[in-house]
Amino acid sequence: MSFAKASGVVLRSESTYTGVIQQGWDFAGVANGGYLLTVAARAMAQEASGRDLVSITGYYTNPARSGPVTIPVKTVRAGTGFSTLRATMIGNDKPILTATAAFSSPTQTLGDNQIVHGAPPELPPPEECVRAVPSTTGPFPPPFTGKCQLLIHPDDARSLSGQRTGIASVRGWFRLLEGEAPDPLAVVLAADAFPPAVFNTNLPLRWVPTVELTVHIRDPQPRGWLKCQYTTRFVTGGMLEEDGEIWDEYGNLVAQSRQLALVPRKKH
Repeated sequence: MSFAKASGVVLRSESTYTGVIQQGWDFAGVANGGYLLTVAARAMAQEASGRDLVSITGYYTNPARSGPVTIPVKTVRAGTGFSTLRATMIGNDKPILTATAAFSSPTQTLGDNQIVHGAPPELPPPEECVRAVPSTTGPFPPPFTGKCQLLIHPDDARSLSGQRTGIASVRGWFRLLEGEAPDPLAVVLAADAFPPAVFNTNLPLRWVPTVELTVHIRDPQPRGWLKCQYTTRFVTGGMLEEDGEIWDEYGNLVAQSRQLALVPRKKH
């Protein structure tokens, strides 16, 4: 099933959409956070009537499993240049996700001035990286990795085999399957597609539940493979942050992301 179909929504009544959380887009039966956010984003994008996604933030309130969802969408403000929308995803009569997004008019001009103090991550060619494929014997890599092409830098892929670099960083290539071209929603998916950067530290190798995920779209028309890098600098107070940069294969900055997540805890 294509990503577009797996994250598709249908308008059922005024400003209320329905969709289906598909099986396989999950970790241990719990739907991937980036995937959930793309479903909500698709409903808001449809409501925004052709405007381009600029920024989206999702707050995760309950674990989500496969099945139908309802997504009421509210337009908070529709301005000349920008619109702000809010959506709530409901499944099994429980709120799963609350998201707020900003969309810009295609005619909105923000200027050509640029300052870029950064560069895409250095990566070997895709064929020299390690492809993450769903495990048949354990939870890692999760089923979700079979829904996209996820190619991890060989140095950072050691965590998949139980080895650790000691550095909270993961780099790699991302692309959709079935020849689907990247778009802003695919970028949102990529923002939560890779193994958590902390998996390369000595923290327990288990689920890192997302509390909040924000993605800023810097280029609405990415091209080719996406080059991704995610790092964590602070693990304090039972939480961690993960900062992401997503570039296209031509060196254009496509998006930035930040995720707040719970620290995996040791079993007693």
